[in-house]
Amino acid sequence: MSQPTKEAEFKQRFAAVIRDLHEAGGEDGEAMAILGSMAGELALANKKPSWSAFKQGLTNDTYRQLIAAFTEKGNEHHQAGRHKQAYAIQALAMSVVAMTQRADADVAAGEKLLDQAIDHTAKTYIALRAKQN
Repeated sequence: MSQPTKEAEFKQRFAAVIRDLHEAGGEDGEAMAILGSMAGELALANKKPSWSAFKQGLTNDTYRQLIAAFTEKGNEHHQAGRHKQAYAIQALAMSVVAMTQRADADVAAGEKLLDQAIDHTAKTYIALRAKQN
């Protein structure tokens, strides 16, 4: 029995994250707020209006740095039992990695769904943050 390829493994995990986000995401406001705050802060820090705009502006070097940071911080949160933070980082990382897999029509379609959800949470966060300032 052969091992699944990295692409096949990613595709399975990616589909699970999208499914979970769309099925259970609306029921966990705290997890969605964490996702929105992380995505929103990345967008704002890079002077972009949305998560999608931030993502599209990534260079190869920034992509690698971001994936390394997501891996490190995601593992830290998971080991500390902060599963909602780890989940949010996983969703953001999946979105970023999906950019490199757009040749696969399923991944490209899933990326759009995932980014819509992330952009919605980030937009909500950015609007609430602006009201507080």
